[in-house]
Amino acid sequence: MRMESDIKLDFKDVLIRPKRSNLSSRKNVSLDRTYHFKYSNKEWNGIPIMGANMDGVGTFGVAKEMEKFKLFTCLVKSYNIDDFQHQQLNPDYFAISTGIGKKDYSRLQQILRENPNFQFICIDVANGYSEAFGDFVSKVRKEFPKHTIIAGNVVTADMTQELILRGADIIKVGIGPGSVCTTRIQTGVGYPQLSAIMECADAAHGLGAHIIADGGCTSPGDVAKAFGAGADFVMLGGMLAGHDEGGGKIITETYLTGLFNEELNRPEYDKRQFVEFYGMSSDTAMDKHHGGVADYRSSEGRTVRIPYRGPLAKTVKNILGGLRSTCTYVGAPTLKQLSKCTTFVRVTKQFNDVFVE
Repeated sequence: MRMESDIKLDFKDVLIRPKRSNLSSRKNVSLDRTYHFKYSNKEWNGIPIMGANMDGVGTFGVAKEMEKFKLFTCLVKSYNIDDFQHQQLNPDYFAISTGIGKKDYSRLQQILRENPNFQFICIDVANGYSEAFGDFVSKVRKEFPKHTIIAGNVVTADMTQELILRGADIIKVGIGPGSVCTTRIQTGVGYPQLSAIMECADAAHGLGAHIIADGGCTSPGDVAKAFGAGADFVMLGGMLAGHDEGGGKIITETYLTGLFNEELNRPEYDKRQFVEFYGMSSDTAMDKHHGGVADYRSSEGRTVRIPYRGPLAKTVKNILGGLRSTCTYVGAPTLKQLSKCTTFVRVTKQFNDVFVE
């Protein structure tokens, strides 16, 4: 046993200090980034926010809406080759997701063989520290040398470097910070997300690769902090869930308001709408995709109901607007310059929550 005693930080532990700015309006801020990927040698341009490969988020519907804003989506692993036949998606803005089993590899080969224009592969497991995972990344890199490979999840500099050396262009960073992830509760394993981003970004950039901050963002301000900490991409799950494009079933419930309608001589009721959202290691996901939770493991995700949010576009515009506003507060005319203009200050409270229910 050993102990690391230096302080590690999460989004809730910091705010971004404002600085003098020459920007007169949010509309003068450019959020576009252009990246050149280490192994695929592909160049990518867009706004580097990603939808997570989760049910209700990593769907074709979400991907089609996200690409309108030049945003990226990692599609769910459950789509098969037939599902892709009639989809009109821009290959610059989505990735095929895969696990590391034999069936996963066969599915990946089949999809990419039938769709040679697809460019991105997301190799996704909860624990990116196994030797088998590193071997799989190497195997995929060897077979698909011109594809851009995303691999994760990890939270430390050493494994970030290892996966890059194995052939990954982009490393997905985050263990346990997600809103419907219970890994930290079930296993006691994790790493504060802001510090993980800082340390893994430093390791990846030194090797000419990139990272995704995956999980933990609950507001546009958190997205800005992730970019300020050095993330090249920020992946969102819960913030993009509950919308029409996610395809989830809308649940309507009726509640007593506590008021009485004198004219109708009856209590007044209110209707509220929800959508089910769950982690991909939850009982719900395991039952849906794998026939249940295997005897040798436990659920590491929760199932929740979140308010139905309607069309995705409004939420996307709110996130992008908040990010542009961050840039104006610190004098960053482009998203690329945000991390250079960011100074974090330690805090004990984020905001005044006296009227927050």
